[in-house]
Amino acid sequence: MSNALYLDCHAGIAGDMLLSALVDIGANPQEIENELKKLPIDTFSLHFNKVMKQGIQATSLKIDFEESHHHRKASDIYNIIDNSTLNDRVKTRSKAIFNVIAHAEAKIHGMSVGEVHFHEVGAMDSIIDIIGGCIALELLDIDTLYCSPIPTGNGRIKIAHGIYPIPAPATAEILKGIPLAQFNVSSELTTPTGAAFAKSLVTSFGTFPANTMKNIGYGAGTKDFDFPNVLRVIQFEVLDQQNEADQVQVIECQIDDMTAEMLGDLMENTLNQKVLDIFYTPIIMKKQRPATQLTVICKPDDKSTIEDFILTHTSTLGVRSYTVNRRILSRQYHDIETPYGNVSVKLAYKNDELIKAKPEFDQIKEIAKKYNQNIQTIYQQITKCMVEQLNL
Repeated sequence: MSNALYLDCHAGIAGDMLLSALVDIGANPQEIENELKKLPIDTFSLHFNKVMKQGIQATSLKIDFEESHHHRKASDIYNIIDNSTLNDRVKTRSKAIFNVIAHAEAKIHGMSVGEVHFHEVGAMDSIIDIIGGCIALELLDIDTLYCSPIPTGNGRIKIAHGIYPIPAPATAEILKGIPLAQFNVSSELTTPTGAAFAKSLVTSFGTFPANTMKNIGYGAGTKDFDFPNVLRVIQFEVLDQQNEADQVQVIECQIDDMTAEMLGDLMENTLNQKVLDIFYTPIIMKKQRPATQLTVICKPDDKSTIEDFILTHTSTLGVRSYTVNRRILSRQYHDIETPYGNVSVKLAYKNDELIKAKPEFDQIKEIAKKYNQNIQTIYQQITKCMVEQLNL
């Protein structure tokens, strides 16, 4: 089982709303502040308070610090994170969020990522929101994040470069590829920081998955509307993602005018395009033509990318796709000792019960080649070691 969090962004998402919601659901605010104060940043203090938002009690955040108007480069922030004593997953998540924002800013302003100077996002409050949010996720031991479609609001907003339509340029760039929700509100509902959290850390977008809710928290926005301006977060447990039922996309096409060499190269390159599996099937097409059916299995979110790749790199004029359900065993890897050194073994579980175990075949091939031995003999010896050490 792993801990998961659903971000219900009915009123949008901002960094302070998420951090407040995580405190509301149980993250210790003093521990968050203590971790943040390990960083070489300006002196600050965090104040979390309960507020009412149209009948909903939520947690709000106020940050006290002396505004220095210091604009930091992306590299400065990465160095702050890398040189800190923060947890490794906190570092990875924090850098991923800043990286999304840096690439958006670089594209908008026509510069390299290294030249990007953060303005609003580089300010102290946003640094605290992002790194503090990742610390809070770690305190809650959140492994996976899910998210609803995100509303942006409309109208205009004043940013460092002038007055721009909502969503602000950075927010719009970050939200590319993310499903948006229609909500006709003349105000900014989603900030670049909030959008970057979703872009960087969320596994999938949609309605709340069929599951049992454990805890619910509310993070308050700073503005007041005629609706609750809150971000709702819902904590729940999921089976290991490798052991739960989920859905995958199957993409197919028929090819009758590419050589075997071309098809081999295609498979090698397509495997780098986030596919879960790929295979060829010999078929007979109309007019009795021998042909090949290409089948690719991928995650639903990667459907468009894979389809574009196939249409670009094969001779086909079209592809078909459909969604199928699947169920797979959870997988772990364990090293065993053998006369040839350590060998990795793949373990497959069903509801915490070990169902299958198999040594990694690529390592067996390397050993057989290194010692000039019959591969079947090596396989049997390593399998015997596996059975003995794992009590199979």
